[in-house]
Amino acid sequence: MSTTTGKAAQPAKVQAGPGTTSPAAGPKGSRRRRKSSMGVQNMAGWLFSTPFLVLFLVFMAVPIIATLVMSFTDFGLRNVTHPLDANFIGFENYTKLFSDEKFLKSLFNTAYFVVVGVPLTILLGLVVAVLLNNGIDRARTFFRVGFYAPVVTTIVAVAVVWRFVLDPSDGLIAGLFSEVGLTAPDFLGSEKLAMPSMIAMAVWRNLGTVMVLFIAGLQAIPTEVREAARLDGANIWQEFKGITVPLLRPTLLYATVITTIGYLNVFEEPFVMTQGGPSDSTLTVSLNMYREGFNFFHMGYASAMAYVLFVVIMGITVLQLRLLKDNTK
Repeated sequence: MSTTTGKAAQPAKVQAGPGTTSPAAGPKGSRRRRKSSMGVQNMAGWLFSTPFLVLFLVFMAVPIIATLVMSFTDFGLRNVTHPLDANFIGFENYTKLFSDEKFLKSLFNTAYFVVVGVPLTILLGLVVAVLLNNGIDRARTFFRVGFYAPVVTTIVAVAVVWRFVLDPSDGLIAGLFSEVGLTAPDFLGSEKLAMPSMIAMAVWRNLGTVMVLFIAGLQAIPTEVREAARLDGANIWQEFKGITVPLLRPTLLYATVITTIGYLNVFEEPFVMTQGGPSDSTLTVSLNMYREGFNFFHMGYASAMAYVLFVVIMGITVLQLRLLKDNTK
């Protein structure tokens, strides 16, 4: 019989074969490989993002920061070649804005344009979307293309058409008035009618965008919900009010926000059609900003105007999100 010693028997060491890995080294090696793979992916992501980042910094971030700094200076034409010579004047440009009658007039005109134009665009876009989605079976694609065509049409072409339509002597509306023995008003030459004419053109031009959004929202509503409402005896109006509108609220929120932002920045319509006239009745904040910056070269003042408009847009957008977002949950 063999005798045992005081030392515990040591387990025999097993040599790892060529096809085996050490248990301790396996997880560590796997983690290293995962980190290496993630590093390669991150590097590839930054590499592919570099062109966008460069363009964003050069054409967006730097001009935005420069404009903000410029709004606190008296930057003018003399400073274009020597920008560092502009004088820092603090909030003088901002305080001057709210005593400037022309700016206050442009602010009122922009508010008028938004308050009237946005509800009209949303309402008509919803009506057209419902008709094209449910009420019209034949030539549906033709009507969709027809309503969307103004969106992709240049403002110059739109202006030519609307000038012809609104011309007080030879226009289409003038011809209709003459058929009944009346004289057509000068829509673009009247202080009372110029802005409503601009709103009508903007609604006609932007109706297609809202229509497409609402058609997408309508097609996302489950047919089972509609069928259940009809089985419960709901008529068309009850189905629209109780089913369609609540389920369209996320789309309504998005359409309202982007339409409001676009109308607050309205520039092309008055610039091409009326140049802000007559008597500044169609002068908007964006057009006023363009004049101050590129006609009169009051670039510091125009920059302050731009940031006031930015704050207004941000405030209205946040308000809309809070008012409508609660109803979309």
